[in-house]
Amino acid sequence: MKRLPTLLACSLLAGATASAAGRSTSTFRYKPSPDDERPVIVDATIGPQGSDFAMRLKFNKDPFGEECKQRCANITLFLDTDSSTQSGLQLAANKAPENGADLAVVIQGVREYKRQDAPPEMALRVKVRQLGSDATSADAGELLADLNNRQDPERIQTDGTTVYLLVDATSALLPSARKVRVIYHPPGGKALTASINGMAGGSSGRGVQIFKRGSGNWGRAPDAEGKKPRANPPGDNG
Repeated sequence: MKRLPTLLACSLLAGATASAAGRSTSTFRYKPSPDDERPVIVDATIGPQGSDFAMRLKFNKDPFGEECKQRCANITLFLDTDSSTQSGLQLAANKAPENGADLAVVIQGVREYKRQDAPPEMALRVKVRQLGSDATSADAGELLADLNNRQDPERIQTDGTTVYLLVDATSALLPSARKVRVIYHPPGGKALTASINGMAGGSSGRGVQIFKRGSGNWGRAPDAEGKKPRANPPGDNG
């Protein structure tokens, strides 16, 4: 009987350690307003991973699909990859937090009608634009990528309300520095800004590692599809 408290304490300690190890520091958090009709990001973890910016974005509700119908996600994340307002987006408002952003990442829940006699196909679409100093809106600039979760599983995965995304940062014209400024402006709210390591920070190879690595697992969201039963080899009846 005297050993029970010790075993219980060890179990609790092991559980707490595993839980702490599984947590990662959020880049920013947002508490949505009751007036937010569309899904919004409530927790984001963003950082360099190799030559990409890796993102784990948690929404307050499904960003696409039947639940949101015609009011699915439509948000933009801005990355100021050299933390300088002298390059990148130049909005009319001189002190706009988005000024200086070099990348715009637009995430949208879409419904595509491929045939009139068939129901729409629902997907999560991501557009990435590089913004030069002549850009005056998020729609300006060069389109670097047009992705969706159906055709680009190596770049985008979804797991319920969570989106896993890799944004290629290898453009030769994309400025880089030791720090990157992240800007998220929720509809009707104040802009949220955060600072993360940049591609020139010397740690891009040890980034947040949002996507699993290993044979057949790279680009797969953690536990997004669960474990598949192992197939029996030919001639094996179990």
